[in-house]
Amino acid sequence: MAEELGRVAGRSAAGRSLVRRVVRAQEFGVFLILSAMVVFLSVYTTTFLASTNIFNILRAFSWIAISGFGECMVIITGGIDLSVGSVMGLSGLISGMLLRASVSVPIAVLGGVATGALVGLLNGLMVTKAKLPPFIATLGMLLMARGLCYGLTGGWPVQNLPQGFRYLGQFDIPLFGAGIPVPLLFMILIAVVMTLFLNRTIWGFQIYAVGGNEVASGLSGISTDRVKIMVYTLAGFLAAIGGILMTARLGVASPTAANGYELDVIAAAVVGGTSLAGGEGTILGVVIGAAIMQVLRTGLVLTGVSAYWLQAVQGLVIVVAIMLDQLRKRRR
Repeated sequence: MAEELGRVAGRSAAGRSLVRRVVRAQEFGVFLILSAMVVFLSVYTTTFLASTNIFNILRAFSWIAISGFGECMVIITGGIDLSVGSVMGLSGLISGMLLRASVSVPIAVLGGVATGALVGLLNGLMVTKAKLPPFIATLGMLLMARGLCYGLTGGWPVQNLPQGFRYLGQFDIPLFGAGIPVPLLFMILIAVVMTLFLNRTIWGFQIYAVGGNEVASGLSGISTDRVKIMVYTLAGFLAAIGGILMTARLGVASPTAANGYELDVIAAAVVGGTSLAGGEGTILGVVIGAAIMQVLRTGLVLTGVSAYWLQAVQGLVIVVAIMLDQLRKRRR
């Protein structure tokens, strides 16, 4: 009897410990903010919970989240990637131009993804080999990639993309009695893979180690330059996937596509708990952060707030998120 009571008490203590860890997790607080926003908009507006609106939110935040996964890894290492929006636009544009040249859809998508990975590789080389600050290197790449978008097209969009390509962004797969957007399925799959990558592989451990203490990581035998090149390349790769899905949704490859999206992507990572000081961040946090930014964008429209105020609100959200992160660190 005493042994049985001991086992019950042990399970109860373990349960309380698990609850405390969940409540103290950064993602839990961010999720509460998202829940509060959803409840407010559901009560304040009559259209937020409409199925069309919900699925539009799920579709639109998917490519922001996918791009945010790469941004999260870059920030974890103590860097920043300002070129992510331009990479999204350039990758989608390259895929569109290949499609207009009668290239098959898989090859066109592969060309766009390879473009993003190449740009990310160049970012990593500029940061590690040329010793440029990440802010300067990726700011320059932002301008170069956007300039390529305009130069390759003369400022004109690439139209009449084939239906097979547009399916990637516009098609809904019938599951559980509802149509699930293809971009959302891509996001979930990539989120699972990246979570396993960060938490269950030696490369993920090295990413967190470099962000936590780069000097100590180097002394322990970790090639910090190789880790940084890897994360910048992955950031370009994931931004390209996000850009291609976005282009497929629009059905047009525009040279202005994803202009300013670096704000959304960085905000998704930072709001989701990725610390700009490095060493902290999760894929789940990025997913919740991306959802918050898209719900915020949609909520401003539904409540009648002018779209001109959007960037001001985004900037405020980023500043508040960073302030809360710094406050949490000081308490520790």
